[in-house]
Amino acid sequence: MSLPVVPDRDLGQHFLVDENILGVAGRLAELQPEDVVLEVGAGLGVLTAFLADRVRLVHAVELDRRLEPYLRDRLSGSDNVELAFGDALALPLAELDPPATKLVANLPYQIATPLVAESLDGLPSIRLWCVMVQREVADRFFARPGTKSYGAVSVLVQLTAERRGSRPVARTCFRPPPNVDSTLVAFRRRRDWGPEFALLKETVQAGFAHRRKTLVNSFELAGVPPGRARPALTELQISPSARAESLAPEQFLRLAALLG
Repeated sequence: MSLPVVPDRDLGQHFLVDENILGVAGRLAELQPEDVVLEVGAGLGVLTAFLADRVRLVHAVELDRRLEPYLRDRLSGSDNVELAFGDALALPLAELDPPATKLVANLPYQIATPLVAESLDGLPSIRLWCVMVQREVADRFFARPGTKSYGAVSVLVQLTAERRGSRPVARTCFRPPPNVDSTLVAFRRRRDWGPEFALLKETVQAGFAHRRKTLVNSFELAGVPPGRARPALTELQISPSARAESLAPEQFLRLAALLG
């Protein structure tokens, strides 16, 4: 398949062109006619058009303005797509009207982790995520404590959502083919957040900021004095010499409450 534009390497563009994967995405996303979907990285509109045929409304976000004429042409018959051009990490996505209930997207690799992390509490109306991401990113979302992939985003995702399913996606589904493997992963919200999420996120990020250091030392480098960190760890029966990757997500939640 020839492309109407030259992919921008700086944007990490790998356009989804194989429509066979769309049915898998639709099943994992559990699409319903009443859904309002947020798509980030609309690209050439392959997924956008698929969604528009199946849901109430699609909020489609694309950074590359070069793609606007191709998107508008492909979506000319769909009156239930709202196009927005700009950086998804800077746009006021929480102000979308009506608010999105699902995030279904072939996410640009460089923003996949921060976008998902920010959406956990920043987009409280999102009840289900179905995202195409780099395989190692998908592995991080639901990595287990003590593993190499386990990190801050693992804790935040697992405290917020439960995994619904995943599917590896061949490199040939994209143009140009990426040099990494991709995975479609779906997860559904199980917890709504309030102001406590900011403290949780700060605690988790501080804990993992220096993976080779103990939690006490890592927290101290983040500005939490040992006189606060040690008693909190002791109360939770966690050794002061423990490292962040040894704590389960719920332990981080309790630790954040104690430190706060």
